[in-house]
Amino acid sequence: MSLVEPARRVDELRKLIHSYDYHYYVLDQPLVSDYEYDKLYHELKELEEKYPELAAADSPTQRIGGAPLEGFEQVSHSQPMLSLDNSYSEEDLREFDHRIGRFLGRSGPFDYVAELKLDGLGVSLRYERGVFIQGATRGDGLTGEDVTSNLRTVRSLPLRLREEGLGIPLPEILEVRGEVYMTRSGLETANSQRLETGEPAFANPRNAAAGSLRLLDPSITAKRPLRIFLYQLLRSAGTGKRVGFTRHCQVLDFLRQAGLPVNPYWKCCRGIEEVISYLREWSEKRAGLDYNTDGVVVKLDDLTLREQLGFTSKAPRWAMAYKFAAEQARTRLVAIDIQVGRTGALTPTARLEPVFLAGTTVSNATLHNEDEIARKDIRVGDWVWIEKGGDIIPKVVAVDLKERSPGSKPYRMTERCPVCGSTAVRPPGEAVRRCTNASCPAQVKERILHFAGRNAMDIQGLGPALVELLVESGTVKDVADLYSLKKEAVASLERMGDKSAENLLGQIEDSRERGPARLLFALGVRYVGQTAAEILVQRYGSIKDLAGLSREEIEAVEGIGPVIAASLESFFAQSENLKLLERLEQAGVVLERAAQVRAPQPGGPFAGKRFVLTGGLTKYARSEAEELIKARGGKVSGSVSSKTDVVLAGEAAGSKLERARELGITIINEDTFLKWLDET
Repeated sequence: MSLVEPARRVDELRKLIHSYDYHYYVLDQPLVSDYEYDKLYHELKELEEKYPELAAADSPTQRIGGAPLEGFEQVSHSQPMLSLDNSYSEEDLREFDHRIGRFLGRSGPFDYVAELKLDGLGVSLRYERGVFIQGATRGDGLTGEDVTSNLRTVRSLPLRLREEGLGIPLPEILEVRGEVYMTRSGLETANSQRLETGEPAFANPRNAAAGSLRLLDPSITAKRPLRIFLYQLLRSAGTGKRVGFTRHCQVLDFLRQAGLPVNPYWKCCRGIEEVISYLREWSEKRAGLDYNTDGVVVKLDDLTLREQLGFTSKAPRWAMAYKFAAEQARTRLVAIDIQVGRTGALTPTARLEPVFLAGTTVSNATLHNEDEIARKDIRVGDWVWIEKGGDIIPKVVAVDLKERSPGSKPYRMTERCPVCGSTAVRPPGEAVRRCTNASCPAQVKERILHFAGRNAMDIQGLGPALVELLVESGTVKDVADLYSLKKEAVASLERMGDKSAENLLGQIEDSRERGPARLLFALGVRYVGQTAAEILVQRYGSIKDLAGLSREEIEAVEGIGPVIAASLESFFAQSENLKLLERLEQAGVVLERAAQVRAPQPGGPFAGKRFVLTGGLTKYARSEAEELIKARGGKVSGSVSSKTDVVLAGEAAGSKLERARELGITIINEDTFLKWLDET
């Protein structure tokens, strides 16, 4: 059968849908109704299913999300994603303007571009020949996570750029940066769906956006109402020369014309006083937006002057972020509840009459500790002022004393755990009371949640609601019990079922191989964070060996101080903790590194070679494989480049494998890797 007519119609439909997306998401000018749009979309989808040879990566139908990922690969940014210097006053901005003048040796006024600062997640995008190829998170600024599959599901992000009206050919390579966010109305929709399925609600739009973009299953991300705004052209190449812009305002116009969503409220300002007028205006108007903005980013418009100013080690000299004062609201404090954390800490929380603040309805706020309550003289029944720290975490900042009831009494912190009734002790020199019962159900729940956290054992699906069911039913009494869970017991729990139980048990099974550093952090030893855990495991290799050390021996490790050493000694001195380690080891949880660090061997397949790992390995966790390579004199990098010598490709290898093939780099599988290990 001839494909000419179906191919013509598919091409026509794609162009129509791309155009409608551009007018809807970029120009905010819908051209057709949702019904008409959906009809075209379904027609295209049916044609692509009938004629799979007509499928294309940039088709609008490819936003639904593919198969779940094994994990996110690392992407090295071509240029660091730096942070911005912050200012909190108009005088800071005026000093910023004077500083630019002093550095350039000339007086103003300078032209600036003022843009609303979004409260979302920063990303870097790469287009090749107009087609979206790769997207990565900011990460640590130098290396981010490859979230291409998830970004493809964001409806406002074009999978193919527009050339119409650009006036220049599209660069062969285009890198842009922006912010993924969720609207307030989108948050309400997402939270309604989560509550219906028994999942906890997202705290705020930023957490919702960040969490959605980092899901390993893109099909779930596709159901989240994410949006994106782009604000920076990082690099353009491949047209014979760079796109010749001289001003940032030209860049923003170009991005918009190319089909990339740009926040429409930016303004080119003549002089810093015009910038200040802009931020005063939006300090009031921002409440009317359907998304959160916590400030204004001020950038020098002239790109040549930017190059002269350059960067400090942390931020550009030509830009500054002005942060709006936190919004405040007045409401009544109904009660003070006490929450018990995994270390037994009792934390007071204000229960409030619900009030709308900075885009969400607030009914709880932190009170920090009993000293803070006494300092502010906060009492039940008071009218209080609350604000969101960084527009995220609500806190009580002051009491309206004029409205205080004559019969109110100062608050007294309980000396008993509100969950188990045990004595709550406040150690000398500390501001926090702690429950003394290690078997307190509240502590058990929080310890399990910490153990399952992303930076610990990363057991996805083990959230607060499920942990509560497992603990209250008596199925799980500590973290070691997770590894003896049976499918029938999990499936019988409320809102679970066979499929959910299988997924959870699969995650628990995978967590056995996370490695000793993550396990040490997951155990929740007080003061032992991720860095300390890495240092200690790097030095001793085994948690069991660490358990036999004295405080002095631990403190002798570079980077480990006396507080951490004392906490570890105390933890391992408790017999129940040693028994927990034994049970974890019996359950197959890895307590020691696969290989101890040794002097690199001269010669051999590893010595002096730069390796990149992609995909999943069956015998080793990726971190263990990296240690084995380093122990044999090799180096490990997060991204493939001309300097890469060998790519180790496991199951479901991703874009790094394709890049290695393009560059002609040596590619080995796990069998070859194991053979090389045996040889060295």
